[in-house]
Amino acid sequence: MAIVLGLLLLASGSEAQPLPQRQLRVCADPNNLPFSNDRLEGFENKIAALIARDLNATVTYTWWAQRRGFLRNTLKAATCDLVIGIPSRVDAVLTTSPYYRSTYVFVYQKDTGPPVRSLDDPILRTVKIGVQLIGDDGTNTPPAHALAHRDIIQNVVGYSVYGDYAQASPTARIIEAVAQGAVDVAVVWGPIAGYFMQSQPVRLAVVPVQPPTDSPALPFVFDIALGMRRGEQAFRTELEEVLQRQRPEINRILDAYGVPRVDAAEQRSAAQ
Repeated sequence: MAIVLGLLLLASGSEAQPLPQRQLRVCADPNNLPFSNDRLEGFENKIAALIARDLNATVTYTWWAQRRGFLRNTLKAATCDLVIGIPSRVDAVLTTSPYYRSTYVFVYQKDTGPPVRSLDDPILRTVKIGVQLIGDDGTNTPPAHALAHRDIIQNVVGYSVYGDYAQASPTARIIEAVAQGAVDVAVVWGPIAGYFMQSQPVRLAVVPVQPPTDSPALPFVFDIALGMRRGEQAFRTELEEVLQRQRPEINRILDAYGVPRVDAAEQRSAAQ
């Protein structure tokens, strides 16, 4: 049968055309290091490239600032198919199993800063604290809520969780404030702290926030997964297989970017 088909192609003068290479269409922020940028310098850019190689695909990006409206204007608008980093419990999308678990951390100058270990440390009432804020009290960051619950307000300095988007790497400002002494300690999402501390002129300590949950509704540890549109179960299964095959390389990428990770056993132990 194969010979007959080949002869038919020759008789018609047709030539077999190569199949187009698959595209991995990724939704990402163009100015959001350490996660992603349009120069492909973030760890989510590296993981996207790793997934694409595994699938024999090429990466194409839809760029959109990762703030309110991000999913609506990217994944849900079907301009792209995959978000590389999203909390695994986000109801709006279908997610894979987590590929890392990270935590909010305290950041302070290693040699001279206050060695804070817990949200209940009395020293937090006497030092200047940098905290990432969203601005709407109903959806603010866990550290902002936790400090407010403890009536630690007057000595808190707010830094937008989005930063000044006109600047490169806008989320770096809160880490720079610690290094420059503008605040004594900051409470920051771990991947941001682990990455930007590496480029500061002073040594910084990065310590996981304790307790890992301040209440059932206020966790400080989050599982991060790949996200896609609901109903795309076959794509999810395919990505799960990639995550399993590429686990060692993904961990190497996360290590290179200083992403602090918490395993489930450590989290349970700290909560007891």
